[in-house]
Amino acid sequence: MTIQFLGKTLKNPMVLASGVLGNSHDILERVHKNGCGLVTMKSIGPKPRDGHKNPTVIDLGCGMINAVGLPSPGYLNMENEWNDLEKRDFPIIASVYGGSVREYQMVAEFVSSKKPDFIEINISCPNSEKHGMIFGVNAQSSHDVVSAVKNVIKVPLIAKLSPQALDIGEIAMACEDAGADAICAINTLGPGMVIDIESKMPVLAFKKGGLSGPMIKPVAVRCVFDIYKAVKIPIIGLGGISNGKDAIEIIMAGASLVGIGSAVKYGGINVFQKVTDQMDTWLRDHDLSYEDIIGAAHRKG
Repeated sequence: MTIQFLGKTLKNPMVLASGVLGNSHDILERVHKNGCGLVTMKSIGPKPRDGHKNPTVIDLGCGMINAVGLPSPGYLNMENEWNDLEKRDFPIIASVYGGSVREYQMVAEFVSSKKPDFIEINISCPNSEKHGMIFGVNAQSSHDVVSAVKNVIKVPLIAKLSPQALDIGEIAMACEDAGADAICAINTLGPGMVIDIESKMPVLAFKKGGLSGPMIKPVAVRCVFDIYKAVKIPIIGLGGISNGKDAIEIIMAGASLVGIGSAVKYGGINVFQKVTDQMDTWLRDHDLSYEDIIGAAHRKG
């Protein structure tokens, strides 16, 4: 099942979400060999950043809550990773973040020089004090950061959006107008909180965190549905995708590619091939092509 996406040929529509498995060439290559069509690096920031103290990730059974806090070595401290990735034979998305428009632009311009296949700007992180979501919930701020980054990079630009936006379609339109080549939706939902009733304390060290996994899939599907109505550029749909039926559902909402994050924890890196195989079986059983189902929910009723 080969897929065309922004001028690149992918072996399938599966995308590794950012922040799941780091930036090591060997790990990303292993994910690709195990059935992932496009891998996203962990978000790269302007300065070295440790992230939040443990505990940072809690399994809730129906998903997870996390406040990892965007740890990064800083964009100027990754020469070993870039040197290894230069030899890759698989496509990558480099994800970047910043605390200001200028920081986004500075990091993205440098990262673009390392020739990733795509750059994703993370304007939607709900568990950092000053990075990400402050841009992604306002149309003008989203437009400003996308426009600034688009002006200094030489690869296609993907804007990763927040489900916290009051009108995510409006945000997507602002990003498209500013030059975004694709939308990624959604980031984790939140912030949320879990309190340990014995200690009377929040469980996460940062207290609040983003929700991911199966419990947020209905929100992801609705967001992709709204974005598809608002823009003409392709969408990477993610949020709670665990199996082939989940993937087909978000494609019918309007996604061209399907992102997987938390399901890697539950199903291992073989989950990408499993989901692809399940999708293939469903399409054959229903005598449909992949292209037939993109946005299909908009053509009913």
